[in-house]
Amino acid sequence: MWAFLSLFINGVLIVAVILLLYRQQKMAASFRDFTTPAGTNLSINSPTSQLQLGKRHQLSYQEWLNVLKKEADIIAQKRPQDLNILVGDSLSLWFPTELLPVNQTWLNQGISGESSSGLLKRLNLFDKTQPESIFVMIGINDLIRGANDGKILENYQQILRYLRKTHPNSQINIQSILPHGGEGATWEGKDKLLAIANSRIQKINQQLEAIALQEKVRYLDLYPLFATKEGNLRPDLTTDGLHLSRQGYLVWSSALQIYQEMAITEENPQDGQQKIPSNQGQ
Repeated sequence: MWAFLSLFINGVLIVAVILLLYRQQKMAASFRDFTTPAGTNLSINSPTSQLQLGKRHQLSYQEWLNVLKKEADIIAQKRPQDLNILVGDSLSLWFPTELLPVNQTWLNQGISGESSSGLLKRLNLFDKTQPESIFVMIGINDLIRGANDGKILENYQQILRYLRKTHPNSQINIQSILPHGGEGATWEGKDKLLAIANSRIQKINQQLEAIALQEKVRYLDLYPLFATKEGNLRPDLTTDGLHLSRQGYLVWSSALQIYQEMAITEENPQDGQQKIPSNQGQ
């Protein structure tokens, strides 16, 4: 039943996001230029590597950890309602704040270049927070650095078990690893990307879905929304074949919004009974 519901949710999600984005196409032109929280105007076609995040993009890894801990501690003290946490690498880090689902509080715990091993070691930074949901996306940097699939999956399982133990009342969500742009990529490490077949990423995602089922967490399959028919990252959704454009984040944001709305509906049906198991008590 859990597996069936997971497939059903992701199938409906894909259709819903496509329909939503179709209606929003006329609005896309208004997203050509945008402003980061640091106040820097950027073109939608600017390479993500050129995004300015104030002083943060110049920090060392340890300095970055210190900043994330301070931000998490502030959230822990304020205890906002409807808290959601993004956990991962630069894809999560550069998620435009204004595109995140509204009427919620979002804590971004992304670090550029992060691997699953690095993430596993720093999950304790937000131990004191009480999020309703945690969204994890990690793995592409592991592949770029030559990590084997088994190690990535092992780290994922440890990440999920830690989060479920530390945040028993939170909804834990795995987000699929996104494809890369293949031959069309312009990222400086293109050769490293080309050494990773997108078919391999798809197989890892299938295994991640199985782990999600085993650990009784949710699996959000974003891959079909970002992939061409050849399985590469859609050119209109990326700046360099690895990082996302404004339109790419709009797709991701739409998926998160619909996904959360569906989860709320399924966990609070009219008869008062929960259709999809939560993490609590497991």
